[in-house]
Amino acid sequence: MLNDWDHEFVERAFLEAKKSYDQGGLPIGSVLARGPELIASGHNQRVQKGDPIAHGEMDCLRNAGRQKSYRDLTLYTSLSPCMMCSGTIVQFKIQRLIINDTKTFGGNEEFLKQRGVELIDAAHQPSISQMEKFISEKPELWNEDIME
Repeated sequence: MLNDWDHEFVERAFLEAKKSYDQGGLPIGSVLARGPELIASGHNQRVQKGDPIAHGEMDCLRNAGRQKSYRDLTLYTSLSPCMMCSGTIVQFKIQRLIINDTKTFGGNEEFLKQRGVELIDAAHQPSISQMEKFISEKPELWNEDIME
């Protein structure tokens, strides 16, 4: 169930994704919060920085800096996380994950759930539409990102 600040952070993750899209990158954004407090945000920068691991979730976590614990944080992401980002979520013991779009890319939700991550699918239509548009415009870049 989404609360008031969840809705705000879902929208922020979408806006981070839009920022990357507007820069010519992959439209994937992420936000990290402790309750209603924004800790960090970030977006995919693989294209912009030429960095193969600069995924949206990784950029957000990097921007958060060191945390004594991640257990009380919620990670919001505009797209279902890849295995690398899913592994990082598990490694950092982030216990709550809200995903804007599981429709255009998914597959690691069960992996996360089996490791105790509470997973909420926000089914955020603007995020879904943005990713569908990107995939139709730049299928070669999308395939590079998902290693197809």
